[in-house]
Amino acid sequence: MSDAIKHECGIAMVRLLKPLQYYKNKYGTAFYGLNKMYLLMEKQHNRGQDGAGLASIKFDVSPGIRYISRIRSNKAHPIQDIFSQIDERLNNFTTRFPDKRDDVQWQVNNLPYIGNLFLGHVRYGTFGKNSIESVHPFLRQSNWMHKSLIVAGNFNMTNSLRLFNDLVELGQHPKEMTDTVTVMEKMGHFIDDEVAELYQEIKSEGIGKKEASPLIEQRINIQKILKKSAKNWDGGYAMAGLLGHGDAFVLRDPAGIRPAFYYVDDEVVVVASERPVIQTVFNVAINDVKELERGHALIIKRNGKISIDEIKEQLPKKSCSFERIYFSRGSDADIYTERKNLGKLVFPQILKKINNDIKNTVFSYIPNTAETSFYGMREAAENFLNLQKTEAILKGQRSLSAEAVTKILAERPRVEKLAVKDAKLRTFIADDSSRDDLVAHVYDVTYGIVKPNDNLVVIDDSIVRGTTLKKSIIKILDRLNPKKIIIVSSAPQIRYPDCYGIDMAKMGDFIAFRAALALLKEVDKHHIVEEVYKSCKQQQDLEDIAVKNAVKEIYNLFTDEQISDKIAEMLKTDDISAEIEVVFQSVENLHKACPNHLGDWYFTGNYPTPGGNRVVNDAFINFYEGKSGRAY
Repeated sequence: MSDAIKHECGIAMVRLLKPLQYYKNKYGTAFYGLNKMYLLMEKQHNRGQDGAGLASIKFDVSPGIRYISRIRSNKAHPIQDIFSQIDERLNNFTTRFPDKRDDVQWQVNNLPYIGNLFLGHVRYGTFGKNSIESVHPFLRQSNWMHKSLIVAGNFNMTNSLRLFNDLVELGQHPKEMTDTVTVMEKMGHFIDDEVAELYQEIKSEGIGKKEASPLIEQRINIQKILKKSAKNWDGGYAMAGLLGHGDAFVLRDPAGIRPAFYYVDDEVVVVASERPVIQTVFNVAINDVKELERGHALIIKRNGKISIDEIKEQLPKKSCSFERIYFSRGSDADIYTERKNLGKLVFPQILKKINNDIKNTVFSYIPNTAETSFYGMREAAENFLNLQKTEAILKGQRSLSAEAVTKILAERPRVEKLAVKDAKLRTFIADDSSRDDLVAHVYDVTYGIVKPNDNLVVIDDSIVRGTTLKKSIIKILDRLNPKKIIIVSSAPQIRYPDCYGIDMAKMGDFIAFRAALALLKEVDKHHIVEEVYKSCKQQQDLEDIAVKNAVKEIYNLFTDEQISDKIAEMLKTDDISAEIEVVFQSVENLHKACPNHLGDWYFTGNYPTPGGNRVVNDAFINFYEGKSGRAY
């Protein structure tokens, strides 16, 4: 994605099902779980570079021994930082006590981060906050093990204010209004309630306080707690939690917006945000890794019992399609195929723009994450050219010489890697004119490949703001002197804000929205903007379920192609010689390419939860009133 946006966080959980001595005997170390956590987190580095955290829980330790360890970092390389710190602490112990390297029980009693249950998180700070207090996992600690709670997740709630007010109505005094705090405190409240009820029940059986604790741990009902906690949640979430005594859970939102996958065998339970991560780290087949059902929780009791339980009634499945287009690593078999299909399906539109002239067209891609969809586009070009070859040979089959046939068969699409990002370049000069000049040199290009009468087709994952295209990429590509530059987006036009985790919250940032506003002015229909504003304001006091997306009216007068043409016009500056065209994937073809991941609200405005319509209306109000804050 040439316009960088921050996006989804990643979760990783490991629950060891055997005693630690088992892993020492089989794998040579009692730190087997910790080693796997490092790999799970590092292989999800693409999901978060602003912060990372790890928590571990030990089982069967005596009072007075620390059983929860947690470490977090918001440094430049947070995963490396936390594991370097862990490694340093462990090495200090093994250096001082070399005779204890094989004594697992001594290690459990004396070393941090050795344990039976682990939770890790890699984070993108969606809205700029990157203090260490914002880094997961979060800890709600208590002297009662069953009341201690650790939470980490990949989520955003659309109704954080309501959740905050719910806590206030319960008599709490939350320290912040963030969805992370409100979600954790809501769960903590119902854990406290459950424990209190269980204690009274056990007390009535004539059992004392000390003996009650292990019975509470056995009887505590995680499904019941999650059902009560999540009752009013509106958002996208894959949320993981650990209770101090050893129960664990992972909960997924009822529309399946945020991804979560798990693997179970007789040694381990593993959860991660991406399937191939588990496949690689544990060397298991694709069919062995399961997707957690939407609206359900994977619950692992302290005794090792594993269940998948419904927490919220399922909504229609609307898994985030941006996961497929861009966010998740392309090493997932399905995602790789889907991205290639995105390139194939957009090709007919490209053909129209180049008038079927493959011979005088060069195909390329920016940035590297668009490479897979580029392969699909190239295959479609090859298939088209093969049809032309077949027609030429059949048409002249009696008169063609072997040399002529060879020449026809030798024709192939001209595919090149024309632009390479200069990772060393940094924008360090403060004034705007100097900064723009530096930005224009972020990419290096390969000269001598494109001819003056050539079309140049460059595919990108998506176009959000268009800033990098306008200030850098198009200017650099224009130096190659093509006749026409065609920028292709493998995703449809981004028209609406996200409210479930992606850093796309402001209407005015979207080039498609700005293009629609410009078209409204051109056709003397700009009064629609004020009408939409009034409609948004009128709906502010309605319940979420009754709110409609009023912002769709901004786009209704225009075809996709009209908006694409206006975007192309906006991207072309006076110093660009080439003709500029822009091609976007259609929503219909997006669904063909990703048939099991139909979340498309940023393209269509069809939000999967009621809170989404409120967010888009509030985002438009903020735009109209000139406010820069987010709408949730």
